[in-house]
Amino acid sequence: MIHKIIIPTPYAVGDVNSFLIKGDALSLVDAGPKTPEAYEALKYGLKEAGYTFNDIEQVILTHHHPDHMGWIDAFDNAEVLGHAYNNFWLKRDEAFFNYHDQFYLDRLIEEGVPEKYLGWVKKMKRSVDLMGERPLDRIITEGDALPGHHGWTVLETLGHAQSHVVFWNEQTRAMIGGDLVLEKVSSNPLIEPPINPSDDRPRSLLQYNESLKRILEMPVDVIYGGHGEEVRNAHPLIEKRLVKQQERAMKVLAMMDNGPRTIFELTKELFPAVYEKELGLTLSETIGQTDYLVANGFIHETMGEGGVYHYEKA
Repeated sequence: MIHKIIIPTPYAVGDVNSFLIKGDALSLVDAGPKTPEAYEALKYGLKEAGYTFNDIEQVILTHHHPDHMGWIDAFDNAEVLGHAYNNFWLKRDEAFFNYHDQFYLDRLIEEGVPEKYLGWVKKMKRSVDLMGERPLDRIITEGDALPGHHGWTVLETLGHAQSHVVFWNEQTRAMIGGDLVLEKVSSNPLIEPPINPSDDRPRSLLQYNESLKRILEMPVDVIYGGHGEEVRNAHPLIEKRLVKQQERAMKVLAMMDNGPRTIFELTKELFPAVYEKELGLTLSETIGQTDYLVANGFIHETMGEGGVYHYEKA
């Protein structure tokens, strides 16, 4: 049994989905943002299925973004399961938050962002007040059997988030997919600090593309996504989105016809109307396309004066 609960969010993406799954354990996948409206929606959705908060035995997280892990605190009798990366946020880890801010400051400087915009570092921190505040009881990772749910396996699908996992049932060909494949929009592969501070910056778009290509090799019939309706014809949709991503990368490549460019210069040209308002998202998008172009040999990345990266055609 998979029962969808639709929960409002304060974000532009709109409603988020939680999924009640019944097996040997009664589990809820994702728990909305920590707002009063989301709490009431969860309460109503559970009641509609014949349950209360106290009946839930496990809350399982697809990833650490606040619209997915807000109300884990409401389930007193449940264990919370998820990727280890979630714990940095759930524990309000001060050392991680300091590293987090320094990571983004370093990235903004590398990207050639003018000093007047460096205050954006404070805005890069996700809405901690909309997240739950209890650590994971159990860490799940690639290849794990989903506890209490025979036939369901955990797959690590990084890209949109450095904590992202999905749940796959080979027998029923169903997937609970978080924000990996959504019905109407392509998820933004967000630039996030690596779980290990000594690692290089994750190439989020390349990770995301690999996660999507992995789904292309699986006999998936239905994906229960984190937003919108279920996706029942995933393969053509994924192929179409991979083509669109390549087309966006070629647009960025053309911007280098007149010589080297910085990430900030490319972002201003790509998103002239919104880059100031949505600097984090637009820089993430631009970085993703340049990562793709570098990885495929179309452009070179060189470190210039002041520690700023410049990109030019190969």
